[in-house]
Amino acid sequence: MISYPNIDPIAFSIGPISVHWYGIMYLVGFAGAYLCGMYRAKRSNGVWTPDMVSDAIFYGALGVILGGRIGYILFYQFPAFVDNPLILVRIWEGGMSFHGGLLGVIAAMFFFARRYNKHLVDVTDFLAPFVPIGLGAGRLGNFIGGELWGKPTDVSWAMIFPNDPLQLARHPSQLYQFALEGVVLFCILWFFSQRPKPRYCVSGMFLLFYGIFRILVEFVREPDIQIGYLAFGWLTQGQLLSLPMVLIGVGLIVVGFKRQVFPKSSNATS
Repeated sequence: MISYPNIDPIAFSIGPISVHWYGIMYLVGFAGAYLCGMYRAKRSNGVWTPDMVSDAIFYGALGVILGGRIGYILFYQFPAFVDNPLILVRIWEGGMSFHGGLLGVIAAMFFFARRYNKHLVDVTDFLAPFVPIGLGAGRLGNFIGGELWGKPTDVSWAMIFPNDPLQLARHPSQLYQFALEGVVLFCILWFFSQRPKPRYCVSGMFLLFYGIFRILVEFVREPDIQIGYLAFGWLTQGQLLSLPMVLIGVGLIVVGFKRQVFPKSSNATS
């Protein structure tokens, strides 16, 4: 067993204001996406400009925050929401959903695409390779906060999380998600999009591999206590929400390669 590092979730305080590592990780994700977007924009033959990248990150940030919060309430706290709708604005109590954030970002990109007269999927194809930076940073924030831990296990790298009331040795599933949804997914998408790909394909690859990775990790991650398992003693809400991503991802890739329609914006870096 490995000792949990027990990092203070509060990075620093300024008077009565405390800045948490989880919030800093959000900033790291947006900053990383911005820098990668600028790098790719310089190689887009003028189709993407620095102002467009800045606006896309701003729209995306709004989509992540609003969609993530609304999605968490609807997907994981709906009975409590029905009893008390005000929990939607109690952001200080925590609670964000990736799947809600994804829907929020898609909605935000729809308005961004209309503003700049771009095809929606051309926008998502351009931005998809940068998303894993935020996903990975967010999972590190979960790990530092000692939340969303895995199931009890006897593997040699198991950890006991200080917030766990049972104090059991568990899978550090946050680190598994950091590695798969962050590092591995970024590498897959970045190198896949090094050369121009047909429309839909990069977005499809993101949906496909995120869905696969999330479904796999859910087998060793503790389900949300207020929901538990949905069926069979192993099916979780995260798996149920990720399965359509896999199916849609495969569909987008098939459609993309069959149509062979290349967008105006080149994803190439050479």
